[in-house]
Amino acid sequence: MKLDKFDREILRVLQKDATVSMAELSQRVGLSHTPCWRRVKRLESDGIIKRKVTLLDGKKLNLGVSVFIYVTLKNHDEESLNGFEAAVQHIAEVVECHTTSGEKDYLLKVVVESIEEYELLLKSKLTHLPCVDHLSSTFALKQVKNTTELPIKNQ
Repeated sequence: MKLDKFDREILRVLQKDATVSMAELSQRVGLSHTPCWRRVKRLESDGIIKRKVTLLDGKKLNLGVSVFIYVTLKNHDEESLNGFEAAVQHIAEVVECHTTSGEKDYLLKVVVESIEEYELLLKSKLTHLPCVDHLSSTFALKQVKNTTELPIKNQ
């Protein structure tokens, strides 16, 4: 889909604050209300705007431990991959799951309250995921950058 400068600016503004009113959004991007509203609706129907969420502060919710886990599977057939990917969807502490190139098959990001909670999660759920051969965990010491904003270029 071809995005013009107005579409790109709408996306930039909404990435920073999805609660902005349509009147304010219109003013900030330089369009009148109705054309701006139509563009937002089109961006939503085209799937570019997937959903609007509220971002939470994990530390204030006592979820300050982030763990990155490399996963290696025993088998790499379609059934094994699909089984693993389906099972990981049901573990709330897994907030991201990526397939990777190289020696490891997946990279998971897990958020928990403590190292002890991670150990329990590891023993009770992660090691029992379908076809898991090896898990390698790395604990984040400090979050240096965290953004949900995608780098939308001018053209």
